[in-house]
Parts: sequence; C-alpha cells; structure tokens
Amino acid sequence: MAKKKKNDAQKPKVNKDLDGLNININSFGEIKSNLSIDAINAFLDKNVDDKKLRDRSDDETQHPSK
Repeated sequence: MAKKKKNDAQKPKVNKDLDGLNININSFGEIKSNLSIDAINAFLDKNVDDKKLRDRSDDETQHPSK
C-alpha cells in the first residue's frame, strides 16, 4: 500500500477573518505569527464559547446585551 505524500505547499482552510494567518515555531520553541496576538485573541473572544465563563452573568463577551 502506497503512503500518501504530504503537500507542504497546500494552505489550510481558515476562517475568512483569519485569512492569511501564518504561524511558525522557531528553533527556540517561540511561536511566530504574522498577526498580532491581540487580533487573534479578539477573534477567539468573538467566535469561541469559553465553557468556564458560560454561567457567569458579569461577562459581557459571553452574554451580550439583548
């Protein structure tokens, strides 16, 4: 059975808000990205539900005003 070859040139599918995101890890283990950490955190706050904060009434990002 032949092994599948990995195609390194193929870009992963990402959300349209993160289009162009490129993350690399250097030889020291540091994460390097072409987007700022603040931009990534803002995207995650907007699109990902934090189960630890789900039942809190004082967190406006999880319970926006209606």
